[in-house]
Amino acid sequence: MQRYRVVGLMSGTSLDGLDIAYCEFTHEREQWSFSINHAETITYDKVWSKSLTTAHRKTAAGLLQLHHKYGSFLGKEVKKFVRRHKLSQVDFVSSHGHTIYHQPGKGFTFQLGAGDSIAAAAKLPVICDFRSIDVALGGQGAPLVPIGDKLLFGGYAQCLNLGGFANVSYQQRKRRIAFDIAPVNIVLNALATEKGKEFDEYGEMARSGKLNIPLLKKLDAIKFFKQKSPKSLGREWLEKEYLPILDKPKLSAEDKLRTVCQNTAQQIAEVLDKGPKGKVLVTGGGTFNTLLIELISQNCSSALVLPDIKLINFKEALVFSFLGVLRMRNEINCLSSVTGASKDNIGGAVYFHG
Repeated sequence: MQRYRVVGLMSGTSLDGLDIAYCEFTHEREQWSFSINHAETITYDKVWSKSLTTAHRKTAAGLLQLHHKYGSFLGKEVKKFVRRHKLSQVDFVSSHGHTIYHQPGKGFTFQLGAGDSIAAAAKLPVICDFRSIDVALGGQGAPLVPIGDKLLFGGYAQCLNLGGFANVSYQQRKRRIAFDIAPVNIVLNALATEKGKEFDEYGEMARSGKLNIPLLKKLDAIKFFKQKSPKSLGREWLEKEYLPILDKPKLSAEDKLRTVCQNTAQQIAEVLDKGPKGKVLVTGGGTFNTLLIELISQNCSSALVLPDIKLINFKEALVFSFLGVLRMRNEINCLSSVTGASKDNIGGAVYFHG
């Protein structure tokens, strides 16, 4: 039996905060088991929220400076987390970073949070930059969670994550298939700010709005929704293809929210119905939007399973911890069947603090 104790870090595109999870993995008789022993979300203050939101507009020098500053911030938060929970053994830190650029078609992706700065501040080994090698091999560099879905959650027919973007993962003819479906929290949260709120709690603002059919038709017509996998979404696509359609000042924020929820639910339901039949594990912040969950359920035949709140909130941090474990074992942690890369690969740069 082999055991690994890892601190996983995840910062999503919806800027909910920094997820930190202390996870334990056991490998015995070719089977993996796990537990999330401690987990919390560090909410970004206004300074960090603005820095992360505007990072893509910085000069090269400014971005590099922020890359290391954010890395130091991550490392310090890990150090405080370890002390707070009195963790006696941490094998390493596994960090996703915060995505600033994701343009695999142009051959690059960039996650903020320098591994050397994390390691120096946390005084622990660090694994980070999981996406770059896959992009270099011609892949999308995303989604990365499916290897965790396969090895940790194989009992479900499909795994659906409702984060900044929605993505799905399932097994088909001995191959893992996964791809992004549609924007979720990254858009819903932005629309909620029009009413002075950080997010639409339980989807109540959307529920009070009216479905706008002309807007829905325009959203449904977006080319990405008809593209075949592998495919992935990023901020650049959102700003170019999606948000301009919502730039309708005559519509209330409530009506936009209601219509976006409908579009998102329909796109997700269509994908789920085309996948394997059976139970669908649903995680991510979007699961708390009860209207969205209702709309997905109404539009698809699959049974949605919402697990305990810890797994809903910290599944991505858990899986990135697991990706680090596979990297340390020198085992494949990124699947070409998912990303479209020329071959399966082992992503992650390793830093030792000395």
